[in-house]
Amino acid sequence: MSNGRYAMKLISRYIRKMPANTSCHQFCVGTTETIRKHYRLRFPVERMKQHPEERLCASAIIFSRLRREIWMVGDCQCLIGGEYFDNPKPYEQELAEMRVCKVRELLAQGVSQQELLQPHDPAREVMIPTMLEVMQNQNVTYAVIDGFKIPEDRVRVIPLDFQKWEIVFASDGYPKLADTLEESETLLDYQRKVDPLNIGGFKATKAFVEGNNSFDDRSYIRFEV
Repeated sequence: MSNGRYAMKLISRYIRKMPANTSCHQFCVGTTETIRKHYRLRFPVERMKQHPEERLCASAIIFSRLRREIWMVGDCQCLIGGEYFDNPKPYEQELAEMRVCKVRELLAQGVSQQELLQPHDPAREVMIPTMLEVMQNQNVTYAVIDGFKIPEDRVRVIPLDFQKWEIVFASDGYPKLADTLEESETLLDYQRKVDPLNIGGFKATKAFVEGNNSFDDRSYIRFEV
């Protein structure tokens, strides 16, 4: 199981048990402590402090019905009454541009697109050292849930009034978020067909690995409040 999936399971367990009137601050503290307890049981906390790339880490987007608030911790996205909101990592686009430049260089040298769509992506390798450097800023310049104190000024909180709202929550695995799952999946499939390397109008740190129908994990939920 990946670190991200393991973190997701721990956070999900916490959410199922937390009081309905939990505040955003309490959520950040509670999920952090949930992950930190796991480190104390199984991993040296000091090593996790020095090596953020090894941490259990996940993003979360939460709707508090009692508080009429949406909390965005990490890189997630949503639609509120059709209006788009996100909370991207500040360095993600720079890393994507670095990978895109290398992909274009390799294509110019005669490397085929099919070769660049394999699990071992030589273009992605170019950005890995920088990505590891960027991860030193985890829970400093951007927020995630990883067992270390979350900078709450980096958590996006969106208050809602008491009118009726249709809301869509999604992970960042959708290049374009739409009002329905079907349309979002159609747009994702269109991206896969026209630009599987993700180097055109939409640029990403990963390509669509051959045989996969997405370039990243994805979650989608739509509801009314």
